[in-house]
Amino acid sequence: MKTYNILITGANGQLGHEMRNVLADEQRFNAIYTDVAGEDITNLDITDETAVDRIVSQHAIDMIVNCVAYTAVDAAEDDEATAALLNATAVGILASVAKRHGCRMVHVSTDYVFDGQGCVPYTEEHPTNPQSAYGRTKLNGERLLIDILADDAVILRTAWLYSPYGKNFVKTMLMLGQTKPSLKVVFDQVGAPTCAHDLASAIVTVITADEWHPGIYHYSNEGVISWYDFTIAIHRLAGITGCDVQPCHSDEFPAKAHRPAYSVLDKTRFKTTFGVTVPYWLDSLERTIKQL
Repeated sequence: MKTYNILITGANGQLGHEMRNVLADEQRFNAIYTDVAGEDITNLDITDETAVDRIVSQHAIDMIVNCVAYTAVDAAEDDEATAALLNATAVGILASVAKRHGCRMVHVSTDYVFDGQGCVPYTEEHPTNPQSAYGRTKLNGERLLIDILADDAVILRTAWLYSPYGKNFVKTMLMLGQTKPSLKVVFDQVGAPTCAHDLASAIVTVITADEWHPGIYHYSNEGVISWYDFTIAIHRLAGITGCDVQPCHSDEFPAKAHRPAYSVLDKTRFKTTFGVTVPYWLDSLERTIKQL
């Protein structure tokens, strides 16, 4: 059985951690992880084309999975240049190196490429219209990847990512539920959470498929909820009963960056193309809470 060399960038983040987990027993891939704390691997600056080229050449990489992103949505409003460097320029660099060495690439994007004013799940054909610096830079990254790598690229748009690792909404709500007597959470922003383990498994589905299917796909867990409903479920599954959670409007918590009011992603193309089912959000949340 042929072994493929796969480069996982940003392997110390939420998605990168889960890629390490799901690839641990996958015999078809020799995974090269970057930016993993405590491991003897050169940290990779994906904004440095020479450094990227060196790693890809040194390890004879066949596939790049980019798990790096600038995700500080509000900070991006004040520092769009840095967000653009990581979310767009670096994607173009990875794509250029991949093209030079005959690699394929999987890249993760976001629901923020849409304006969030819809009322039915967004398909891949829906017109993009980002309303924030974060969304603009992620969309520019998509465009660079498609322009440079074309038929050797897969883009997975996702939303509301969480995991047992790093900082995320689930862990924040667990902490607040255990330390605050009451809490207000917005109910006028709805979407579907994404368990990072499920997204990592989806990426493995893409790269292990019998045929390569380039293009843009949407992936989140099944279902539709608000942030308020999500919090109620988090507390219930964790057995938190001492925090009074109440719904509120978004304008009670003004933020620099615009948040989509509706960001449900239609996953039909992914499910049909790869012949898989997508886990329901509550089932995946319960699994993660048990881990935590």
